[in-house]
Amino acid sequence: MMAADPARRALLRGRVAKTLIIRPPWAVAEADFTDSCSRCGDCVEVCPTNIIVKGSGGFPEIDFSKGAGECELCERCVVACTDNALSLNEQPWQWQLTLNDGACLAHQGVACRSCGEYCPTRAIQFKPQIGGHFVPSLNTEICNGCGACISPCPTNALEAKQVG
Repeated sequence: MMAADPARRALLRGRVAKTLIIRPPWAVAEADFTDSCSRCGDCVEVCPTNIIVKGSGGFPEIDFSKGAGECELCERCVVACTDNALSLNEQPWQWQLTLNDGACLAHQGVACRSCGEYCPTRAIQFKPQIGGHFVPSLNTEICNGCGACISPCPTNALEAKQVG
């Protein structure tokens, strides 16, 4: 059976689709995920930070604007999943954080360090620039992808992108 494309489904319903759907940590490949997930909501219920929500078609997805706005990598969602849609055999993060310099206030000369203040791994460093202001630099080598920096950003300059 072919997996439903949520973007196409939304378009056919007359809605502009969210361009990116981020599945919970340890999600299997998208086609396998939509085939095996029963949409029971158990992973949504056990998420301690409340960032796993029921998305398009009732499938769970990550919304960093909800709850505490970050993933603790606690494995509760995997333990709760009896459908094998989430598996510890997979990589935990199926997303990578990116910084859009054009949307960032600091890159426009405005003093803002919101993202760095919330980053638990200190993967966002502020480097001095000519003119005296500091701009963020995201070190993807130490970023754990938790998403804690996304929600506090006033201009949505940080986002998670699906990888793989």
